[in-house]
Amino acid sequence: MKYTEIMVRYGELSTKGKNRKDFINRLGDNVRQALYGIDGLKIIVNRDRMHVRLNGGQDDDKVINILQGVFGIENLSPSVRVEKNVEDMQQMAVKMILDQYVTGKTFKITTKRQDKEFEFKTFEVNNLIGDAVLEAIPGIKVDVKNPDIELRVEIRSNGIYLSSETIKGAGGFPVGTGGRATMMLSGGIDSPVAAYMGMRRGVKLDMIHFYSPPYTSEQALAKAKQLTSVLAQFSGNIRFIQVPFTKIQEEIKEKVPEGYLMTVQRRMMLKIASMITEESGRNGIFNGEALGQVASQTLESMRAINDVTTMPVLRPLLSMDKTEIIKIAEKIGTYDLSILPFEDCCTIFTPPAPKTKPNLEKTRQFEKNIDVESLAREAIDNIQITTIHANEDYMNENEEIFAELL
Repeated sequence: MKYTEIMVRYGELSTKGKNRKDFINRLGDNVRQALYGIDGLKIIVNRDRMHVRLNGGQDDDKVINILQGVFGIENLSPSVRVEKNVEDMQQMAVKMILDQYVTGKTFKITTKRQDKEFEFKTFEVNNLIGDAVLEAIPGIKVDVKNPDIELRVEIRSNGIYLSSETIKGAGGFPVGTGGRATMMLSGGIDSPVAAYMGMRRGVKLDMIHFYSPPYTSEQALAKAKQLTSVLAQFSGNIRFIQVPFTKIQEEIKEKVPEGYLMTVQRRMMLKIASMITEESGRNGIFNGEALGQVASQTLESMRAINDVTTMPVLRPLLSMDKTEIIKIAEKIGTYDLSILPFEDCCTIFTPPAPKTKPNLEKTRQFEKNIDVESLAREAIDNIQITTIHANEDYMNENEEIFAELL
């Protein structure tokens, strides 16, 4: 069936009182960004719901799939518009119910009459459509309490809209209503999931990605950008900040004892991320750490690493196990990308026996072997920033090289 509109209903926004208008306007902006590149759409944002008007030239399923991922949407209903006459209304209602009907299913008609000038009242519309369905589909029965199929009818000034399906949305808050922060994005499984969890609570995230050519490849950088593009479907466009990290890693490897390489390296990453966050006017740093998952994610390591900043460091995955994280990664479409075999700078120069319980005073002392401030400033002065939209393709730019490696 070719739809003419997707009707969007809001989720937790109903609890926002005086801030409701701001939340709804933000959701409208996020929907426009998420649907970036799809021509011919008209998005109308009202207080109680949003209408995404289609002109018949779009891929309905694509639009629906994108809307399902936008935070702040409770559910959505694909709708068909007909002219404001009884015959067209009845014919479309029968068609929509027939598309879902199998023997034994029941139905119900629910009408909302926004246009009070329409010649039939709500209960009369219910009866007109119900009679047509009962006549056209032998054996079907009405169940007003627990129907298998509920046909919703909205009579507006510009036509009659019918829908018979309610599709669950992502829920949560519109991205941007929970403030702005940065996300330390690697190429692994965990950090994209942590970004997703942060965005679900309304936080607008800039991605910070450390890269170390020639130790890390262009493919690894492309993978991080592709992961960001996947995440952008949930929030609209995302700032991707790539930080050169080669010189810092080489200095640390040369001047810091092997057992503390990882701890000092992570401290430098967090220090740089903190400086970028502060200078960008953001208010926190997210990462993908889960307690006890790897050597750098013990309480002792977290304390030694967090020592470099007073900025809030937020860990949405802290108490989750790997199986739970993988399930979310598969659900949001990042898992297959994350497991591609391109190393990021978190995995190079990893010592065979890193300290799992680094001593804070020793960590501070070993870090003095490098010029922390100048190295951090040089890296920040050479960052590159890209605005990444949903559905952009970064992997196929290097398709031949990928084919050789996979």
